[in-house]
Amino acid sequence: MSAGINESTRVVVQGITGREGSFHTRQCILSGTNIVAGVSPGKGGEKFDGNIPVYNTVSQAVEEDRANTALVFVPAVYAGDAILESVFAGIKTVVCITEGIPVHAMLKVKRIANTFNTLLIGPNCPGIIVPGTGKLGIMPTQIFSKGHVGMISRSGTLLYEAADQVCRNGLGISTAVGIGGDPIIGSDFIYWLEQFEQDPNTHAIVMIGEIGGDMEERAASYAKAHISKPVFAFIAGRSAPEGKRMGHAGAIITGSAGTVTSKETAFEQANIMVIRNLALIGQTVSENLSLK
Repeated sequence: MSAGINESTRVVVQGITGREGSFHTRQCILSGTNIVAGVSPGKGGEKFDGNIPVYNTVSQAVEEDRANTALVFVPAVYAGDAILESVFAGIKTVVCITEGIPVHAMLKVKRIANTFNTLLIGPNCPGIIVPGTGKLGIMPTQIFSKGHVGMISRSGTLLYEAADQVCRNGLGISTAVGIGGDPIIGSDFIYWLEQFEQDPNTHAIVMIGEIGGDMEERAASYAKAHISKPVFAFIAGRSAPEGKRMGHAGAIITGSAGTVTSKETAFEQANIMVIRNLALIGQTVSENLSLK
């Protein structure tokens, strides 16, 4: 897959010495991820777990260890600047796990990342995993087995649930990505639909959306015109009351826009199979595919 994790991925973890950064760095390493450096301002010269160099800046990690991918575990107040530091250092893929980054800050970050052709996954996301190769994020590795179903989700926990169901029903995952639940995120459903369409290891796609915004409707229009592989979709938030934010900052219905009905209708018009019961995602995909 052109966007994801492969043998050329060299990761620098921003915030590697913090509680979350250190824990998940070790988990990423156990999954097979090639983490070559960390960044923690003021702690340059240290070694993480005795062998991973820690620098004060991302540019040092790029120069010394040829880092090309960044994983961000930086508090929200600094996370926007941390993403931009990686962008300006020449990093081409940035995965930001941090939630709570101000919307006005993300507007600036997204515009600059796009200008520099940097792929941004997140923020407020679980990251991306390629079973058998590695992960960049916080997802539980053990529930993802290798296979041919690509998954895209706005929700991290629903991504885990759906992946577990798919794998328990005899299939497996090619790549799974959580794009994030904030109003302003880097890569969206359309970007990953395009990637999965081009990926020979992905034979089918599962999309997990939620109320709020029109991202799913736009993805449905794109899929109808450009995607040849079977696509399945689930929309969370069926019982959410109008005007109430439900979990994610981007999950809010305003008037008739962003409802479950509008999204499911768009999917059905695009010949995407809509799954209305969360508990039946794995079973439905398995019954309609033969990808073992």
